[in-house]
Amino acid sequence: MSLNSNEQSKMLALKQLNTINNVEGFDPEAFAVEFTDLSTGEKMKRLPVVIQMAWFRLVYPQGKIAVQVSSGKDCFVASARIYANYQDPVECYLAEATASRGVSTTKPSVSPREWAQTAAIGIALRNAGFGLQFAVAGEEVENIPSELPEEIQLTANAMPTSTAEAVSEPAPENSREEEYETVPAELSYDDKLKLAMQTPCPIKKYSGKTLGDLITIDPKALNWVATKFTGAPEITEAAKLICEDAVQKTSA
Repeated sequence: MSLNSNEQSKMLALKQLNTINNVEGFDPEAFAVEFTDLSTGEKMKRLPVVIQMAWFRLVYPQGKIAVQVSSGKDCFVASARIYANYQDPVECYLAEATASRGVSTTKPSVSPREWAQTAAIGIALRNAGFGLQFAVAGEEVENIPSELPEEIQLTANAMPTSTAEAVSEPAPENSREEEYETVPAELSYDDKLKLAMQTPCPIKKYSGKTLGDLITIDPKALNWVATKFTGAPEITEAAKLICEDAVQKTSA
């Protein structure tokens, strides 16, 4: 079956994209994960963030990923910058990206802060050419698969996803990079309480409800989540915070 001119052009373009950040002996296609677009039914491929990070380290052994995180309205906002060398000035980056994530009803155990960081890092890496040939790259939370070759696992582990200091070697003391790399102070009590209130309830009976809803719907259920639920530490802590806040307001 012969290809028409449009299909031939696409194949040629894809072949050229595959030469970006080429590393001899490393084929990112081998780690791509196939998924189905729920809106179109089309089968596509996506590249896990951890593979992007390993790929980046292979191309830029002295490279750096700088991350900054702040709390927004009902979410966390993360910005990431990709540097070819950890000594590069703060304004001399290869690519940057910003991503925001809030509490997900489909992923209640996922930290929205780490999710935002991972998404920003992945999208920034894609913008730097690490994954442009894939339909989706850098927009989900990924864990390092146990079946990855040991050398890839070590490379990936060398690039932190949940801290602002993605540097293989310490930067000089007079570096300006810390202006961007410093993670803001911990959330205020009110922000923590707001996120806790929006945390999805893990009890099947109250599917679709939040822990904040339980205050009026079923306080005993909220107490159960705070004291006996063991499914996800983040949810338990959120329930405890709500209960403690309710006690403080009652005794005030």
